[in-house]
Amino acid sequence: MSWRSESIWLELMPGARKISNFGWALILFFGSLGFLLVGTSSYLGINLISFFPPQQVLFFPQGIVMSFYGISGLFISLYLWCTIFWNVGSGYDKFDKQRGIVSIFRWVFPGKNRRIFLRFHIKDILSVRLEVKKGLYTCRVLYMDIRGQRAIPLTRTDENLTPIEIEKKAAELAYFLRVPIEVF
Repeated sequence: MSWRSESIWLELMPGARKISNFGWALILFFGSLGFLLVGTSSYLGINLISFFPPQQVLFFPQGIVMSFYGISGLFISLYLWCTIFWNVGSGYDKFDKQRGIVSIFRWVFPGKNRRIFLRFHIKDILSVRLEVKKGLYTCRVLYMDIRGQRAIPLTRTDENLTPIEIEKKAAELAYFLRVPIEVF
């Protein structure tokens, strides 16, 4: 989502609160809970899952492996739920031509540096760079080259914009900032 005027361009970044992340976190939670219940059933020798007799799975080695997968899956699921809860990756990009300042803000994991806030002058922007990495999973990322600093990514790697959409976005931003476009 973005908002533009003649002198300000504000682009909001959604972060980890996406439907796909909710789906994967739920699937992973219930799947790993099932693995853990099967492993526990085989250890205790009682039927914790009504449609699955515990005698079919021996505790050593299948029950141990299923319990390990269940515990591992619960930890990964917890990690996904934490990223969703803290909305990791959300923030905004603000380009203010009137004041001549670019502000980039992102939320990350809790801790000492929970907020990432970058601010620099528009005159220090050298170019808008479009980088395309080809392969099994084609990745298109839009960067901003800043004088004296490394390139700053403006799009997420999982955004999956079509070539036309990313080119249009790069062209509009380069035109707004009055800088050249580089393609790699």
